[in-house]
Amino acid sequence: MNLYIRSLRRFGPRVAAVAGVTAIGAVLYAGTAVTAIPQTADAAIIRPANGFADLVEAVRPAVVNISTRTVQPAAVREKHMDHGWPGRRHDRRQFEFDGPPEMRRFMERFFGKSLPQGPRGPMDSRSLGSGFIIDASGLVVTNHHVIRGADEIEVILDNGESLPAAVRGVDRRTDLALLEVKTDEPLPYVSFGDSDTARVGDWVIAIGNPFGLGGTTTSGIVSARGRDINNGPYVDYIQIDASINRGNSGGPLFNDVGEVIGVNTAIFSPNGGSVGIGFAIPASVAQSVIDQLRDDGRVARAWLGVEIQSVTPEIAQGLSLDEAHGALISKITPNSPAAQSELQTGDVIVGFNGQKVENTRQLPRMVAKAPVGEKATVIVLRDGNELGIETTLEPMPESQQAKKTREAAPSGGRLGLRLSALDEDTRSELGHEGDGVLIEEVMPSSPAARQGLRAGDIILKVGSVAVRAPKDVVSEVKKIHSKRKSVLLLVQRDGRQRYVAVKTG
Repeated sequence: MNLYIRSLRRFGPRVAAVAGVTAIGAVLYAGTAVTAIPQTADAAIIRPANGFADLVEAVRPAVVNISTRTVQPAAVREKHMDHGWPGRRHDRRQFEFDGPPEMRRFMERFFGKSLPQGPRGPMDSRSLGSGFIIDASGLVVTNHHVIRGADEIEVILDNGESLPAAVRGVDRRTDLALLEVKTDEPLPYVSFGDSDTARVGDWVIAIGNPFGLGGTTTSGIVSARGRDINNGPYVDYIQIDASINRGNSGGPLFNDVGEVIGVNTAIFSPNGGSVGIGFAIPASVAQSVIDQLRDDGRVARAWLGVEIQSVTPEIAQGLSLDEAHGALISKITPNSPAAQSELQTGDVIVGFNGQKVENTRQLPRMVAKAPVGEKATVIVLRDGNELGIETTLEPMPESQQAKKTREAAPSGGRLGLRLSALDEDTRSELGHEGDGVLIEEVMPSSPAARQGLRAGDIILKVGSVAVRAPKDVVSEVKKIHSKRKSVLLLVQRDGRQRYVAVKTG
């Protein structure tokens, strides 16, 4: 799966790519002596005497390729176009292709903008990404965007063996996912290290599957810490210059002793390739998320319930502050922990649970890491005075909804579906006003996945029976399975309805 790619255009002049990587500063590589190559009287380029071969050989067996299969509709539908000819109506058929953009461009080369009518059957789409094993039993870390929407997932080991994978849990806010594979033999694995001690200039090694080439190793240095790439408030990314490209997503970033200090996730690029600016999720964030996914299959974050904005010099002057710092409360969410405390709009939060809040980027991460259900102390500036206000943090509303859905959504049994009832919010989001049952999840390699069903589809009928609740689907499938080996479902997607025959045994 491709890395997220952020264009450099909005940052002004493009940064020139530099061939070759060096690091400045002393490096101790796994106890091996280092060689200093004098450059000036005050500086030296320090390199490991024997390279990273021993380290790579030790950790590479735990790095895997992630192969995903997604079934996409290739339906083509007709439209009758009235071209307004004088004195008569002239109909010309225009066809719309619903497949991937790449296929549309290919078809338009031969047929122009009006595409010919084609088959309505599903079409396979495959992609590759990277990951790494963190437990001998078969737990694999990767990026969420690597497996998002996949109907089937395979983990390809360093020795070429392919294992079907199931999703243990995902966290969209940090773009992390935990997979699980079954094997009779213990698997090689790697461990997380302390990313907080990584300094700018430290050596790093990236291993992954760029462009589907298979296990590829690159090295470089930590270029910067605490980068914000506008991908959510919960991650301060590590910037690296080790070459990572499309397909490296989800792969590990190692320090010079073989510990995972990051998960390679994104690159800045004007052309889709590496220009020496890549980003990794720090292990300090990833490990906490992965631990929760392993234990609960989800991530529960604490919630304060305030909207905040930066304190500019002008705002600081208006609030009679000595300097521009902290996070200004612009709104308090009703029925939130903040609403039940003494916090007010106009307060400037300068501390949270003993930590200083210098800017708005810091506060969401501090709150998210705090224990749910416990009291937190918020330090605010109000009318020139510093106040300490206590509030009890609650789970983020999305986390509560996710837990409710997880507990309430029964399985579609033999079909390989996880189902839930349609609520008003879901009806509004999907633009659906009638009855039906929502598909929450399609199990990889299941009968439903092979027929192209996806999360977000709505089951309207099982056979000839309209369904209104998940238990209706389960009941009707059981009845039909006792008579025949496939069940006919009337499914709605994007406002269109079609019948799908799914095998039940």
